[in-house]
Amino acid sequence: MLRQNRLFEIMQLMRDGQTHRAEDIASRMGVTPRTVYRDMDTLAASGVPVSGARGVGYRLADVISLPPLTLTDVEFEALNLGLAIAGEVADAALKSAALSLAEKIDAVLPERITAEAEAWKFAVYPFADTARGIRHIATLRAAIKARQKLRLTYTAQSGTVTTRRVRPLMMEHLGRIWLLTAWCELRSDFRTFRLDLIESAEALPELFTDEAGKSLAEFQAQKP
Repeated sequence: MLRQNRLFEIMQLMRDGQTHRAEDIASRMGVTPRTVYRDMDTLAASGVPVSGARGVGYRLADVISLPPLTLTDVEFEALNLGLAIAGEVADAALKSAALSLAEKIDAVLPERITAEAEAWKFAVYPFADTARGIRHIATLRAAIKARQKLRLTYTAQSGTVTTRRVRPLMMEHLGRIWLLTAWCELRSDFRTFRLDLIESAEALPELFTDEAGKSLAEFQAQKP
């Protein structure tokens, strides 16, 4: 059983409000008690209200419990945006709750998504970068749909600032980090831009059509 699936099953098991011994959980999940101890530490660190101790047992505190949900990509994007906004407000309690909720979601995401997102994490605050990129989303979405070129002012992680004319092809997110894939006329190649590093995005009057070597299909064909 994959780890994220096991964590989910443990939470489901403990929703009955009863105290469960680590040995019993381990037997049910097909793992060792030591693994269950680590799982409980992970759940607690993710904000799940687990109480108890080794040798005694574990239970969930009284909380609002939701049934399992299946989210579409767009719904997950909306959830991430909402958390980013809540994470940047001045209300300390709301900011803390947004961080706790994000950690709970991260704890049960598929390993592929969490592994990709891990490479984009930041040392200061997990929402600030997402919030900075939100302001560009409407412009970028509209340009992708209309197949309209953009002028971007972009600050690389090195601090270098450049102005680019691009053909926007696709937006996607890795965890809470939003990315724009485009054909960059400055580099004459495909480039991926982090939305939080885009200083300005201006729609140009020039439209574009697919050309050999510059289309989204060809970019995706290059991906391993």
